Amino acid sequence: MHDAPPPACGAPDPAGTPAERRPSGGGAPGGGRQRRAGSRLPYLLLLPALAVTAVLLGWPLVMNGLLSFQNLNMTQLIRHVTEWAGTDNYRAALGSEDFWRVTLRSVVFTAVNVVLIMLLGTLTGLLLARLGPRMRLLLSAGLVLAWAMPVIAATTVYQWLFAQRFGVVNWVLDALGFHSMAGFNWTGGQLSTFFVISLLIIWTSVPFVAVNLYAATTTIPRELYEAAALDGAGAAQSFATVTLPFLRPFLLVTTFLEVIWIFKAFPHIFAINEGGPDRLTETLPVYAFVEGVGNQHYGAGAAISVLTILILLALMSYYLRIAMRQEEDEK
Repeated sequence: MHDAPPPACGAPDPAGTPAERRPSGGGAPGGGRQRRAGSRLPYLLLLPALAVTAVLLGWPLVMNGLLSFQNLNMTQLIRHVTEWAGTDNYRAALGSEDFWRVTLRSVVFTAVNVVLIMLLGTLTGLLLARLGPRMRLLLSAGLVLAWAMPVIAATTVYQWLFAQRFGVVNWVLDALGFHSMAGFNWTGGQLSTFFVISLLIIWTSVPFVAVNLYAATTTIPRELYEAAALDGAGAAQSFATVTLPFLRPFLLVTTFLEVIWIFKAFPHIFAINEGGPDRLTETLPVYAFVEGVGNQHYGAGAAISVLTILILLALMSYYLRIAMRQEEDEK
């Protein structure tokens, strides 16, 4: 038998469909429209969240930016008068020695606390990975309770612990033989006040790092540790070659978040001593609040808050470049 000749151009094939009209991939005619609709679906689902974010976050930022260009105090508020000051608030802030002194203090305060939080949180997370189930559950419960405690409640506890006359810390130090600490005023000096604030911030921040780092360690395949042990690697070498590469992305993201949280920390500092003594423990958020609300210079406070956001963005841009460079090196 001879094979049948192919159908001529435009002639119907055995199925009755012209050869030039048959779909090449066997797909439905509406497949392209369905694919385009499917590609737009994620953006449509994000629209409600983006709209809520724009209203709750974007609008206050816009209003704060407009306020930073105004000369607004209690008189203008009562009279409902808007006095535009141009860039006077920004020039006054940038030309003030106090502003740059507080900025340097904020950067140093953030760096010290982030380093301590990441170090202690990493060690605690690795300890969780080594403990047995019961001890891990007990320690995890304590970490979660410390993390979940409201900031003002935690601040009240620390104020009681470090109280000058009836504080537990002074009583314990006196009982241990440090009698000069019996009536020590922890919030009477700059360094001692920062010590109390740092303890409070570290105590409330370490659980986040520790619990999440422990969760990250559970994703590391045990076969890699067994292979490293067969190659003669010790504990330090296993950590450097197996654990650390897996944890590096987590450490980068967590450090990024901790820098933001510590730099903008307000209730920890203000509730302990309102930025005292003599405004020596003010960071930029506290400084903006005191200048704006405390001194009723609302435009000046708004300008300082805008500058605080810009400084934080500058710090984060440098950190993001480091993170992106490291990600490219890993590829």
